Amino acid sequence: MKCSAIYRNIAHSTVSEEEKTASPPEPRWLRWLHNIEDGLLGLILFTMVVLASSQVIMRNVFDSGFSWGDPLLRLLVLWLGLMGAMVATRLDRHITVDALLRVLTPGPQRIARILTKLATAMVCGLLAYYSARLVAIDYEFQSLVIGAVPAWVGDLILPIAFAVMTLRLVLQAITLFRGHT
Repeated sequence: MKCSAIYRNIAHSTVSEEEKTASPPEPRWLRWLHNIEDGLLGLILFTMVVLASSQVIMRNVFDSGFSWGDPLLRLLVLWLGLMGAMVATRLDRHITVDALLRVLTPGPQRIARILTKLATAMVCGLLAYYSARLVAIDYEFQSLVIGAVPAWVGDLILPIAFAVMTLRLVLQAITLFRGHT
């Protein structure tokens, strides 16, 4: 009895306050999904570096290049930016203006963070909706972006990324509301 009480005191004293309020660990399927997201981000960046480098070398050395190279690079920049925004939102590392948060006490600071996340989620939700409409229009008119690739395929990242960011921001706001950091 005495040993278990000592163990309980030691176990509780070694747990930091941050660990007590931390969110539960992510499920395996979610970690797997995050790894796919990170891998796709790395693959897009690698592809961009290789394609841009080969375009420069081919233009300067052989006076030629891939006709589809520049349009594909522009499309990959869009995908890279939005995939990066999704990851930044997942990690809660997106750009924030926190000058006001620095002067607020913890209670109002938490409320301000919740409201900011909800407002940002609302903007991302609107962008998801209207970009989905853009994809539908591109699909209807069957416009092409690179060779025979339809424009709607290249634009698919827009509604997907903004919808994912909306969901993540709402979940982060809920987590903050429940008292987790």
